[in-house]
Amino acid sequence: MTMHVNFSPEMEGFIKNKVSSGFYGNATEVIRDAIRRMQAEESRISAWHAAIKEGDMQLDRGEGVIYTKDTFNEITENAISAMNSGQPMNPDVLP
Repeated sequence: MTMHVNFSPEMEGFIKNKVSSGFYGNATEVIRDAIRRMQAEESRISAWHAAIKEGDMQLDRGEGVIYTKDTFNEITENAISAMNSGQPMNPDVLP
């Protein structure tokens, strides 16, 4: 499919700079990469919303934990231990 898209001078300059940097072969590659990144971001946000919804449902069922300084310290210790274990990190806690 062929599409014709108008860009502001700033966006056009940005695209041209990406191509001239050598990272992309042409403007189409820049646009495709931008769209792939937007799709990945949408997917990440959808997963985040689903996790929030699940957490809300767990709270509604009374499955919450009272958050105290001790709870924080326990979570921190567990995270540091997991980080130092050499095992892959849970993707839910990665940025």
